[in-house]
Amino acid sequence: MADLNKTIFIADDDEDVRIQVRLMLESEGYTVIEAESEVQALGEIEKGNFDLAVLDLMMENKDSGFILAHKIKAKNPETPVIMVTAVTQETSIHFEATTKQEKAWIKVDSFLEKSIRKEQLIREVTKLLDK
Repeated sequence: MADLNKTIFIADDDEDVRIQVRLMLESEGYTVIEAESEVQALGEIEKGNFDLAVLDLMMENKDSGFILAHKIKAKNPETPVIMVTAVTQETSIHFEATTKQEKAWIKVDSFLEKSIRKEQLIREVTKLLDK
C-alpha cells in the first residue's frame, strides 16, 4: 500500500483518462490533485503541493506536457514527472527518452503509453517515489 502522505498531480485534458488514473492511484492510497488544462495545471504547479506528477503530453498545445514538466522541474528539480502519451498510437512513431541526457533535456523521468495499465502506472510511481 502507498504512503498515505504522498500526493500525485494529474494533468490531462481527457476526463476519462484523469478519472481512470485517479482511481488507480487512490486505490493504492495516494491523494490525487487534478487539472484539466495547461492553464489550470500551471496554477497547481505554482502551489507545488504534490510529490509526483503524471502529465499528458498533448493538451491544448502539442507540447503542453513538456512545458508543464519544465515548470515543475524549475520549481522543484526533485519532483518526479511521468509523461503519458498517445503519440505512438496516433502517429505510429515510437516516442521515448531513454538516456540520462534525453531525460534531463525534456525534464521527464518516465514515459507511459496510453492506455495506461494499473500495474504499469503503480510500478513507475513506486519506483520514482522510492528514489
